[in-house]
Amino acid sequence: MYITKTTGKMISMKINGKEYQVDSGMTILEAARLAHIKIPTLCKHDDLPATASCGICVVKAKNNRKLLRACCTYVEPNMEITTHDGELYQVRKNVLDLILSSHPFACLTCLRNGDCELQTLAEEFGIRSRPYKEMLQDIPKDTSTKAIVLDPIKCIHCGRCVEVCQNIQKVYALEFLDRGFESRIAPAGDISLADSPCIKCGQCSAHCPVGALVEFSEVTKVWDALGNPDIYPIVQIAPAVRVAIGEAFGLPSGTILTKKLYALFRRLGFKAVFDTNFGADLTIMEEGTELLERIKTGNGAMPLITSCCPAWVDFLEKYYPDLIEHFSTAKSPHEMVGALAKTYYAQKAGIDPSKMFVVSVMPCTAKKYEVSRTEDMSSSGFQDVDVSITTRELVRMIKSSGIKMLELEDEEADSILGTYTGAGTIFGATGGVMEAAIRTAYFLLTKRNLENLNVEVVRGLTGVKSGVIDADGTKIRVAVAHGTGNVRTVMDELRAAKKAGAPMPYDFIEVMACEGGCIAGGGQPYRVTNAVRKTRTEGMYRDDAQSQLRLSHENPDVQKLYQNFLEKPLSHKAHKLLHNHYKARPLYYK
Repeated sequence: MYITKTTGKMISMKINGKEYQVDSGMTILEAARLAHIKIPTLCKHDDLPATASCGICVVKAKNNRKLLRACCTYVEPNMEITTHDGELYQVRKNVLDLILSSHPFACLTCLRNGDCELQTLAEEFGIRSRPYKEMLQDIPKDTSTKAIVLDPIKCIHCGRCVEVCQNIQKVYALEFLDRGFESRIAPAGDISLADSPCIKCGQCSAHCPVGALVEFSEVTKVWDALGNPDIYPIVQIAPAVRVAIGEAFGLPSGTILTKKLYALFRRLGFKAVFDTNFGADLTIMEEGTELLERIKTGNGAMPLITSCCPAWVDFLEKYYPDLIEHFSTAKSPHEMVGALAKTYYAQKAGIDPSKMFVVSVMPCTAKKYEVSRTEDMSSSGFQDVDVSITTRELVRMIKSSGIKMLELEDEEADSILGTYTGAGTIFGATGGVMEAAIRTAYFLLTKRNLENLNVEVVRGLTGVKSGVIDADGTKIRVAVAHGTGNVRTVMDELRAAKKAGAPMPYDFIEVMACEGGCIAGGGQPYRVTNAVRKTRTEGMYRDDAQSQLRLSHENPDVQKLYQNFLEKPLSHKAHKLLHNHYKARPLYYK
């Protein structure tokens, strides 16, 4: 996460003739924002250091003949800045005209139409014509991953995707190739994304200001299923979707819309409405039991590492294949729900599973890749989840449906695979999986519940968090890492200990590929910052706090599932339906 390092030393400066006291470690852009002045930007994102590549944020400084780029110029004592005047307007407009000369005018068919930073600036500056000759590169789209679409012709060379891929996620799948007018964004080695180290996390698309990097949209498949009378469409919704989707409809970040979404899905035509939070509770039962079995018996590599994030799974299989044995074999929650929908629910409801079409609404682009993995993702006898769409794709479906979601009466999910506890809902935030697991592991070890269910040691946006949980003398050393750049720190620590034959530093590790966890996944509404991560996370914990049940092992429908179908955690049937296998994968495919 990029945060300017404040100095604590305050200085005086003037912005548009008014004096302000600001921290000496701030940029002009940050100081202007504190003064409630908007300086237009295009290449700058709050998560990332300034690249100063677009030049739209230029300002004037008294006694300086040069125009300064506000995003990367630090304030100085007694500096006098002008942020807006006629000359600056013309300079900025000219910059936009130059960018647009090499950008296709294809807004109507672009996935970012209506939610594009370049389009917004063009409207704000009243651009209605193209003064410069159109100079478009002839570069094809890359849809090879079926999760992320790279459309280089729309790239404005801001460098955000390269910065987040290389320096935040440390995946190194994208870079600038060639120079001058021929410069373009592409996978390293000029190969396809599918052949590159790309882990499909979607952080490139989440940070792209235009339509150069977007999710691989599969909304048409969903509409087709909903319109087919021979199909039985089923939907489930991930924890993080419910606290972010409201942003697309003018609601504050963190607003919980769970029951509105249940109602919406039925209006759209889904026959059964489930909740991935149920799968999260189930994951805790399987994964928690797996952890305790490894601790008690010594069978299985320690520490145990969570496996519910498919981008993280892909990352470990490519970058740390020697640590695969530490993975939990538990599938991700939505895959568990998909497998049970086509077995347990199909039997209960008397429905032919071959006619079922399971749709997962996820905050994640990597889930699109996950549903197609051959390793045990068809344990029901069919593809367990047929399509995974992002929060952004659901927003488009809602807007095109004509349904006024916010005016719908609240409804409940179908209880057989829809009941969830507070522990299930916090899966969407970094540390949430660990906290849910600690609550249940403590019970399984001591036969009583934690007195304080809020496990603060694993909460927050610190990149790596660690602590020790004491369950009547059994001490479990835990770590939480989010953002694969931070994850490398923990994995390198494990690798070094393993190589040296030294004791491992942890017993249980939670990993999420995206900083902040699923609440800031690659398929969530755009313009995520730390402030947005914080409010979405607060929404998750509010949902937990207001839940009547807050412990996964107390979910009554999970209990019924084991009694009537799975027998017990880690049973033969549970392993068949709810567990997975992994394998080493090359960084580059030939």
